[in-house]
Amino acid sequence: MRRFIITGPPGAGKTAIIRQLELDGFSVVEEAATDIIAAAHAQGTVQPWTDPSFIDAIAKLQRDRQIRASCQPDEIQFHDRSAVCTAALAIYLGHPYTPFLSSELERIKKESIYERRVFFIRNLGFITPTEARRISFEETLRFEKIHEETYRDFGFELIPIEPASLAERVNSIKAAIR
Repeated sequence: MRRFIITGPPGAGKTAIIRQLELDGFSVVEEAATDIIAAAHAQGTVQPWTDPSFIDAIAKLQRDRQIRASCQPDEIQFHDRSAVCTAALAIYLGHPYTPFLSSELERIKKESIYERRVFFIRNLGFITPTEARRISFEETLRFEKIHEETYRDFGFELIPIEPASLAERVNSIKAAIR
C-alpha cells in the first residue's frame, strides 16, 4: 500500500483537495486536529491548543486512524496530515515533544508508514478564520516555514502544490503518483 501525506499550512485548501480525491475514488484518512479542537469546544474548552496534552491527543487519534486504515485493501491512500505535522505544531505552539509523540515519530519512520514524497499544499495568499482556525496570515506563513523544516528534518521530500484551481491542484497530485 502506498500512503501519501497531504500537508501544508492552515487554510491552504488541503480539505478541499482531500474531499476531491475521495470523490475521485481514492481512500483518504481524515485529519485529527480539527476533530480534537471540535470535541474540546463541545466540552467548553475554548483554546485546547494551550494545553500540552493537545499534542498527544492529536498524535493518538492520527495513529488510531492510520492503523484502522491499514486494514483497507486500497492500493493508494491519502492522509490528511501525519505525526510529523503534529511535531511541527508542537514546535509552533512551544510545546515539547512528548514521549508519545516521539515514539510515534519513531514508529512511522521505522515501519516506513508513509511514502517519502509528501504533497505540501502552499498557502493561498490569505487565510479564512474558522472555529478551529484562529490564526493570522502572518502566523500561517511562520507555521508554513516550521512545517517545511520539520518534514525535511525527518527526511521527507516535499512536492509543492502551488495555488491554482482545485482541479489543477488535484491533477498535479494525481500526475505525481503515476
